[in-house]
Amino acid sequence: MVPVAFLASVILFVLLKLTPGDPVLIILGERATAENYQALRHDLGLDDPLPVQYLHWVGHIAQGDLGKSIRNGAPVRDEIVDRLPATFQLGLASLLLGLVIAFPLGILSAVFRRSALGFAATAFSQIGVSLPGFFFGLILIYVFALQLRWFPPGSYTPFGDNPLEWLRRLILPALTLSLFIAATQTRFIRSGLLDTLHQDYIRTARAKGFTEWAVLVRHALRNALIPSVTLLGLQIGFILEGAFIVESIFAWPGIGRLGFQALGARDYPTVQAVVLLAVFLFLVANLLVDIAYGYLDPRISYTTRSR
Repeated sequence: MVPVAFLASVILFVLLKLTPGDPVLIILGERATAENYQALRHDLGLDDPLPVQYLHWVGHIAQGDLGKSIRNGAPVRDEIVDRLPATFQLGLASLLLGLVIAFPLGILSAVFRRSALGFAATAFSQIGVSLPGFFFGLILIYVFALQLRWFPPGSYTPFGDNPLEWLRRLILPALTLSLFIAATQTRFIRSGLLDTLHQDYIRTARAKGFTEWAVLVRHALRNALIPSVTLLGLQIGFILEGAFIVESIFAWPGIGRLGFQALGARDYPTVQAVVLLAVFLFLVANLLVDIAYGYLDPRISYTTRSR
């Protein structure tokens, strides 16, 4: 995790420095003169060499200081902490909703693979992977918010203020963000089960008199989940990535929307903090996936065995 985090921080720092636009000119606007331009660059440390700027940035991060926003001067850490609950709620709801859709659909389409359900699951996975999330979100807004008026088109209500209104405003963005998760997981679960159901140990379990449901759940599904768990680790990173667009469409005040707004304003400290948070979550998710392998497949072990 450590070398990956280091390389990600270097790449992020360099790419943002190569991005067109000058944050100093954005801050000063019409008040920009040669004198105050140079003075502000010096105050922000932008006149230092790039390696020096990188070391200063990493040093502050190690102390828990993510810097101050160029747009409003507020501490970036406070802005992220304020918006983290909204993104966490949306991400968790999207992940759970995607898995709730994918597991039964993937299992049933594998068991009844030659039925209409199997073909429907395949079509759903193809459409879900191909359809852009922002387009699907706009369709949901048009149908369920503007035409049927079942749900609000956007905005956010804290759970503590009004739980029912919070749920109504969560459903559409959660559905939008869960589409890709559900589609890809359905495909992986279905293909994993189709490969597993023809293994020798499955035939042995059936020969021992186990019911078909016990064979499916206790033997086939556990081994078929390894590719799905691997994909799940990648999808946790996708959730925060997709939140950039989904939160902007639905005016959801989360970290994704914060990063989107900061990117347009060339607010380097905020963008760097948001992307680093995404990298950290991605690394932790994949670490947990590696640990889960040992539980799902007893043949996988991370302990050193003496010979």
